[in-house]
Amino acid sequence: MDWAYVLVIILSVFLALFLLLSIVLAILLIRVTMQIKSVTESAQRTAGTIEDLVKGAKKFSGPAFFAKAVMKQAKKFKKNNEKEE
Repeated sequence: MDWAYVLVIILSVFLALFLLLSIVLAILLIRVTMQIKSVTESAQRTAGTIEDLVKGAKKFSGPAFFAKAVMKQAKKFKKNNEKEE
């Protein structure tokens, strides 16, 4: 057997190992990207829910804050009128 044949056999074995390794790594990469996709979808749903919650709180906080301020001023006005009498 010639050294060239031995070299060809060794190189073909390493080529087969690297091919198998690349297939396994490609499968793992596909799984990781699918997991990343599910995590990003979950984060988007959570962000959307929080955004809706903030919008709802904003709708109620504006009028509530205004009503609270008006009531506070009305109490001050009433207190001042009672002191004058």
